[in-house]
Amino acid sequence: MSPSRSVRVVSPTERRNPRTLGIDRVGALGALRLLNAEDARVPEAVAAVLPQLATVVEGTAERLRAGGRLHYFGAGTSGRTAVVDAAELGPTFSLPPGIVVAHHAGGPAALVTAVEGSEDSEELGAADAADVGAGDVAVGIAASGRTPYVAGALRAARAAGAFTVLVSANPEAPLAYLADVHIGVDTGPEAIAGSTRLKAASAHKLVLNGLSTAVMIALGRTYSNLMVEVSASNAKLRGRLVTILMEATGLAEERCAQALTGADGELKTALVCLLADCGPVEGRRRLAAAGGRVGDALTTRPV
Repeated sequence: MSPSRSVRVVSPTERRNPRTLGIDRVGALGALRLLNAEDARVPEAVAAVLPQLATVVEGTAERLRAGGRLHYFGAGTSGRTAVVDAAELGPTFSLPPGIVVAHHAGGPAALVTAVEGSEDSEELGAADAADVGAGDVAVGIAASGRTPYVAGALRAARAAGAFTVLVSANPEAPLAYLADVHIGVDTGPEAIAGSTRLKAASAHKLVLNGLSTAVMIALGRTYSNLMVEVSASNAKLRGRLVTILMEATGLAEERCAQALTGADGELKTALVCLLADCGPVEGRRRLAAAGGRVGDALTTRPV
């Protein structure tokens, strides 16, 4: 009998794409058109997993309201995409540090230079997930759906009782069993076989941006499609707050500036005061009763 040999399962992203076989023979414009045509497939692939993503948004918002945290775990491009998403929540939504945390295999140094072996270590992933608690959410991002670092992180998070999620570009991801929800975006073979910095990375950016933005909306950090958690740390930003008040209320600049001053610079309080025709004390009471959501504060008056 011949000795048994293990068979490596190839991820969809590693297969050769029949639509781009001649990409090296069509010139710059031709190559760009082929890349663009493949990129155009990404939004449709993401649209197919929106029901699963909605489940993750709802579960994450519930846990963050209760004091939990959202953790991202990834390596390479997947990890870098997660780091960027987490970093931008502070400036955009005034989210305090430590609520959404991105863990990248190999640490900060690996953001700009590959750290050999870091993504292949389940132990490193488990170590990075050591402080994940039962009230937290752990999202592993891995294009192939089999990255050992992500496996270690999800295994540790699952053992701690956290809500676990896998984001991949492989509907049949080997690590799906470690996740309460698997978001397997079917982006198919890359234009350049195995180069997941292309379609898979674009899909992951859309998924993570959608997740974090929808969670911020659920937590009341927007009113309509306006950012209402922006802090005025300088004159330019104060002007931005007045502009937001004008857009939300249709009132004159002077009236909005007065309301902002009367609310001690608190944008949401000023907005409620203008829309509900009340003073700052009443505005704050309404917001407190509505969990900080401006829309609810306008329809629910505290006793």
